Amino acid sequence: MNWRLLFVLLIFVFSSSALQAQTKAVSNVQFISPDELKAKFSNNESLTIIDVRGAESYAASTTRIKGAIYVKVRRLKSRLAFAPLKDIPKDREVVTYCSCHAEESSIAAAQILMENGFKRVRALKGGWQEWLKISGPVEHRPKGD
Repeated sequence: MNWRLLFVLLIFVFSSSALQAQTKAVSNVQFISPDELKAKFSNNESLTIIDVRGAESYAASTTRIKGAIYVKVRRLKSRLAFAPLKDIPKDREVVTYCSCHAEESSIAAAQILMENGFKRVRALKGGWQEWLKISGPVEHRPKGD
């Protein structure tokens, strides 16, 4: 058998499996629009915002969504045992956001939260860039962050 053909076939099979897994993952996560989130701020609704932007994106910005908690998505699960994340009620609305092209990190974070008992989790559609476009409330991030 032609080894190149076998290699291409294997790549296709693994890529298809990864795509199916990602599609399944996406279907479990609901989204919130930037306008809907902005309205919740205007109405002073109780919610928690989790910023899971990549380290470079976060470092390149001096601001974050008002009140957001920054955590690296790869550390989110372990950080759930520590303040301030451990103090978030499981039934509180939680919104995750990132600066990824297709909300990959915010979707992954939302899934981690749901797998750990959070019941009302959504990812911000369009992420950080869309939030800035609609002039959503931001604050300067802490200097040590």
